[in-house]
Amino acid sequence: MVTVSSKQTQKLHPHKFLMWVAIGSLCMMFAGLTSAYIVKKSQDNVIDVPLPSVFWISTVVILFSSLTMQIAVKSIKAREMQRYRMLLGITALLGVVFALLQVYGFKYLQNHGVKLIGRNSNPGASFLLVIIGLHSLHVLGGVIGLIIMYLKLYFSKIRNYSSVPIEVMATYWHFVDVLWVYLLFFLMYLR
Repeated sequence: MVTVSSKQTQKLHPHKFLMWVAIGSLCMMFAGLTSAYIVKKSQDNVIDVPLPSVFWISTVVILFSSLTMQIAVKSIKAREMQRYRMLLGITALLGVVFALLQVYGFKYLQNHGVKLIGRNSNPGASFLLVIIGLHSLHVLGGVIGLIIMYLKLYFSKIRNYSSVPIEVMATYWHFVDVLWVYLLFFLMYLR
């Protein structure tokens, strides 16, 4: 008697695949922006802009949000829906706090004489605004996704315990977290 074992192949869910394609596109965009910043920085008219310390506080916030997101993934897999809802809300709130801290950081720069945009602005500060501003917009896009997922938990007539949506969202959220850490160190040490 011959025993045939069929090994089930693990296929990547189409939503997860699309998220990885989107992440690849975002990597290319931010690689282009940081490369352009390096080229522009070599010119004479770019003045170094000191990063406000609030950016380090925002780093702690976004890293903590990554932790809450990962615990949310584990919560839905364990069908701990109350905990899952709470963690989605906390993660979204931390995303908003992160974006507000970014705004505060740029207001701090403006209050200390750094002209970000317009005539006679510092090109280095303008690049800083574009790079960090785009990142913050992507975080806020993730917050909108989390809010939609949160609202679906309350208003959907069908209970869905699939972990795929939160896994896709977690992949995106971890990506924007890692991207922020990269951008922060890139901007801190490219002086």
